[in-house]
Amino acid sequence: MTYVIGDIHGMYKYLLRLLEKLPAREEDEFVFLGDYIDRGPSSKEVVDLLIKLSKSQKTTFIRGNHEDMMLRCLKMGDCLTWHFNGADATLRSFGGVDEIKKYLDFFESLKIFYEKEMFLMVHGGVKPGVPLEEQDEFDMLWIRDEFIYSVDPLPGKVVVFGHTPMEKPLISNDKIGIDTGCVYGGYLTSIRLEDLEIFQVPCH
Repeated sequence: MTYVIGDIHGMYKYLLRLLEKLPAREEDEFVFLGDYIDRGPSSKEVVDLLIKLSKSQKTTFIRGNHEDMMLRCLKMGDCLTWHFNGADATLRSFGGVDEIKKYLDFFESLKIFYEKEMFLMVHGGVKPGVPLEEQDEFDMLWIRDEFIYSVDPLPGKVVVFGHTPMEKPLISNDKIGIDTGCVYGGYLTSIRLEDLEIFQVPCH
């Protein structure tokens, strides 16, 4: 079975509760859709837990736009966008830039997308009508309405995404959205791809 988990944003205790709730077995796979850091209080604890989980379970980690902003800051000095989008909480959690840099191997290993059978897992979405091999990385991290309100944006695939907070999961024939705004007091959500069963914990 494959369990896909939406945006965590430093909400460590709710991630723990969700993982405890999932009826996962050793042979099952976890796919995380990015935005592990920023805004919430416990980004470091979240990343530590994900790394620990990867040692005992099959895991795939997608890059979110927040990890991308952080990497651009650390590697290129382009920090303004990150600081306007929750960097302070991450810096407090890790204890500064030097401590974050100790995790660069993890952050640089994050995938832009992940394909599994009929599903394409990505943080933001895809540019409608553009073949996968021609997609722009920026769109896959950042796109919102143009993708969400499109019909069959990537023919032959169901696109599973986070990034855009919604009150409840979006499940349609061509896309599945599971960012349900945990850091804003909503829910942390997982979907099991094989039967589309939803698992949630409230983040109130």
